[in-house]
Amino acid sequence: MSQSIELTINNQAVGPIEVGDGVMMIEFLHEYLNLTGTKFGCGVGVCHACTVIVDDNLGVSKVVRTCINGVERFNGKHIRTIEGHAKQNAQGEITALSPVQQAFLENFSFQCGWCTSGFINESTALMEQLKRKPIAKDQVEKVIEEALSEHVCRCTGYVKYYAAMKDLILKTEGLTLS
Repeated sequence: MSQSIELTINNQAVGPIEVGDGVMMIEFLHEYLNLTGTKFGCGVGVCHACTVIVDDNLGVSKVVRTCINGVERFNGKHIRTIEGHAKQNAQGEITALSPVQQAFLENFSFQCGWCTSGFINESTALMEQLKRKPIAKDQVEKVIEEALSEHVCRCTGYVKYYAAMKDLILKTEGLTLS
């Protein structure tokens, strides 16, 4: 059996496209669309390497793991993957990294990079949440820990990911209360 899927990924309409029943979103991204930046880690939703951002019509973003969710769950949705964060010119060349990507790069946050796409997506969603609902400066570390604590980094890069996010949140106007 198959099903027809239509969605938007990184502001590009996809579909309708016929997809077999039981296809996980991670497989759809990799095999149908050649979007391989989202990583397959554990396959059971524990490591969060496969996290993508799903945007609703109200401008609220949430993160969803793609290794445990079938593509049908994303039908009609707006999805952002790691490939959609950096700014690109008309030729598809990257002209600027997103603030989260830049902060991770400046802080040497990643080693092997397998978990990075999940950390970037979760951190991007956190930044957007803080734009809507700023927090007290003394809550920054706690909020970062709550947002990123379920992500697994086998190279133990947590300290640098967390430090990069703390620095970025504190220096981005409007995310913290004065």
